[in-house]
Amino acid sequence: MARKIIVSNRLPVKIKRIENRLTFEASEGGLATGLGSVYKDGDNIWIGWPGLCLDEESEEQTAIAELQKENMQPVFLTETEIKEYYEGFSNETLWPTFHYFSQYAVYEQSYRDAYHQVNQKFCDQILKSANPGDTIWIHDYQLLLLPSMVREKLPDITIGFFQHIPFPSYEVFRMLPWRKDILQGMLGADLIGFHTYDDVRHFVSSVIHILGLAASHGIIETGNRSVMVDAFPMGIDYDKYADTAKSEKVAAIVNTFQEALRSRKIVLSIDRLDYSKGIPQRLRAFEMFLKQYPAFHEEVTLIMIVVPSRAEVEKYKELKIEVDELVGRINGSYRTLTWAPVQYYYSSFPFEELSAFYRLAHVALVTPMRDGMNLVCKEYIASRTDGTGVLILSEMAGAAKELSEAILINPNDVNQVVDALYQALTISEENQRTAIASMMVTVQKYDIHHWVNIFMDRLAYTKEKQNALKTTLLRGEIQQKLIKEYQQARQRLIFLDYDGTLMPFTRDPNKTKPDNELLNQLQALAANPANRVVIISGRDHTTLAKWLGHLPIDMIAEHGVWLREHETEWHMIQNLDNSWKEDIRPIFEMYVSRTPGTLLEEKDFALVWHYRKIDPALGETRAGELSSHLNYLIANQNLQVMEGDKIVEIKNIEVNKGIAAARWLQSYEPDFVLAVGDDRTDEDTFRMMPPEAYTIKVGNIRSVAKYHLHTTEDVRSLLQHLTGSAQ
Repeated sequence: MARKIIVSNRLPVKIKRIENRLTFEASEGGLATGLGSVYKDGDNIWIGWPGLCLDEESEEQTAIAELQKENMQPVFLTETEIKEYYEGFSNETLWPTFHYFSQYAVYEQSYRDAYHQVNQKFCDQILKSANPGDTIWIHDYQLLLLPSMVREKLPDITIGFFQHIPFPSYEVFRMLPWRKDILQGMLGADLIGFHTYDDVRHFVSSVIHILGLAASHGIIETGNRSVMVDAFPMGIDYDKYADTAKSEKVAAIVNTFQEALRSRKIVLSIDRLDYSKGIPQRLRAFEMFLKQYPAFHEEVTLIMIVVPSRAEVEKYKELKIEVDELVGRINGSYRTLTWAPVQYYYSSFPFEELSAFYRLAHVALVTPMRDGMNLVCKEYIASRTDGTGVLILSEMAGAAKELSEAILINPNDVNQVVDALYQALTISEENQRTAIASMMVTVQKYDIHHWVNIFMDRLAYTKEKQNALKTTLLRGEIQQKLIKEYQQARQRLIFLDYDGTLMPFTRDPNKTKPDNELLNQLQALAANPANRVVIISGRDHTTLAKWLGHLPIDMIAEHGVWLREHETEWHMIQNLDNSWKEDIRPIFEMYVSRTPGTLLEEKDFALVWHYRKIDPALGETRAGELSSHLNYLIANQNLQVMEGDKIVEIKNIEVNKGIAAARWLQSYEPDFVLAVGDDRTDEDTFRMMPPEAYTIKVGNIRSVAKYHLHTTEDVRSLLQHLTGSAQ
C-alpha cells in the first residue's frame, strides 16, 4: 500500500536527557499539528533529526524503538554536523540570504560540504524506508539538495517540496556560490511550494536566469520532467487556538494578568530572536510613539516576548544586547513608580499563557523585516474570541497577502509604524469587529488542514499530468525490439527532424551544417532499398537542398510548405500566399532592433525570430510579448504563431509537419515506421503516425511520442545500430 513519508530537519518530538534517561515530549509546532493527521495514518512515517546528539549506540537503539511507536524514524547527527550543517550553512548562509540579509551570509566550503553530507544522510534513510508507490514530502531550507538526491535513486517516485521561508529575488540569490546546486536540488521534486506568489516568481526567475530552463505558467521544463511551482499559504490549527482561548484555564490566567497590568491597553509583540523579525525597529517605533503622544503614557504597555534562539551565534548575541539596551533606554526614559512602558520577557511561555496574552492584547504588533508567512498574526486572530482587537502587520510577511484588513505597514518606515499604533489604539470597536470578523473567516477557512490537503491534492494532480505525457526511454529490450522489427521489415519509412535531432543547437542557427559523420549515416541509411528516409524540418528548402540535396533522401521543408522526393524538383504542398509577410516583417525587425543578439530568419512562407544568444529571462519575456502582439494582429487570418526552442515563428496555418508526413504514409505502405523529433512542431508528426510506429522525442520525456532519447548523440547511436544491423 502506498504511503506518505514526511521529511523535515526536526522530528515533531523533543528528546531530552534527564539524569541519564531519555525523555520524549511531543512538539506543539504548527507543522507538527498540521501533519499529525498524515504521518500517524496507517504506515505513514516522519523522518527527521530527533533534536539531541546521542553518543551511545544503546541510546540510539532506545530512541529508534520509542520513535517507531509514533511512526517516526530518526536521522542521527553528530555535534560537528549540527554546527556546520545546521548552525553553519543552513543558518549562517541560507537563512540570511533568503531573508535579504546577504551582508550577514558566510560562504564557507566546509559548511557546504557538511550540508551535502547531511542531506545525503537523510536520503539514505528515505531509501531504507520508501517503496516505489510512496509519496515523499520534504520540508524547508535545511534540505534543499534532498529532492534531487532521492530522484536520482528513485526516478519515478512522487516528491513534493515546501519552503517555509522566503525565496529571494534573482539578484540576491545569484550571490550564493552554490546557487546552481541548490536549484537543481529543489527541481528533483514534482511540486515545489512556497507561501506566496512573490516567492514563486523569484524562484522561477532564478531557474530561468541561472539554469537556462524554460518556464511558463508555473511549470518548469527540466528536460525529462515538468516541475510545477505554486503558492500554498500555510494556516494554523484554528480550532485549537479558538477553543483554548475560550477555556476556563485561560480565562483565569487573563484575570491574573489584568490585575498585574491594571487594565491598561496592551500592545503585544511575540517573536523568536532573529534579525529578520525587526525587533529593534519595533522598539524604536514604540519609543517615538511615546514621544509624540504623551497622552498615552501610563495608558499603554508593550508586552514584548522574545523567544531565545541561536544564543551562541555572534550576530544573535549582538542583537540580544541591542534589544536589551533599547528596552532599558525606553523604560529608563518613561517609566514611573506604577508603569513600565515595555514588559520584556526573554523566554518562551506555555501554550495557555500565550493564549492568555492573545486574549488580553488590544493590539498585535507583527512587523518582521522579512518573513515567509508568520503565523503569530493568525494565532492572534483565532484567539480573539470577543471579536475585538487590531492587527498591525508588516507588508513583508507572507500573511499580509491574505490579511488585507489588518493595518499594513512598511517596517522600515518608523513614522508609518507610529501612525499605525495611534490608529490601532483609537479605532472604534465597530471597526475592530468588522476587520477581525473578516480576517477570522479567512484564518478559519484556510487552516493548517486545508493547507495539507490542497498541497497533497496538487502533488497528486501534478504526478498524474506528468505520467499522462510521459514517454519511455528507448534502451535495452525496447531498442532491441525496434532493431529486430526494422530488420524484418520489407518497406520502411523513416522521418527525421534536423535541428535538435540530428544536429545539436548552436547559438547561430546558420552554423548547424551537417558534419561528415551525419552525412555518412544518412547515406548508409538511404542506400538500403527497403528504406525511405525523409528529413522533415522547419528549415527553408534552399538551405536543406544545399546541405543534404546530394543524398538519396526525401525532404520536407518549412514545416511542410515545401516537399521534395529524391531526384524530383521542390514543389509546394498547396498554393500559399505570402503577401502577409510585408505587414508582419516590420514587427519582427522591431524586436530584433529592441533586443541585441536576436536575429530574423526569413523563409518563403514563414518568419522566425531567434533568441538563443540572449539572456534566457529576457528572451522568454520578449517571446511572450511578440507572440501576443502577433496573435492580436493575425486574428481571423490563416496564420499561426508557434513558440519553439528559443524561437517564435509565424507561418500559414494550412500546413504543418503532420499533414506533410501523412502524404508519405498514404503514398507508401510501410511495415515499419520510425519518427524522431525534438520540437513542439514534431508533435504534429507524432500524432499522424500509425499506432504501431516507433515515435521518439529527443531531450524531453513529455510528449505524445511513445519513447524518448536524451541527446542528438543518442539519435546518432540509434541510426548507427540500424545501419550496422543485418539488412
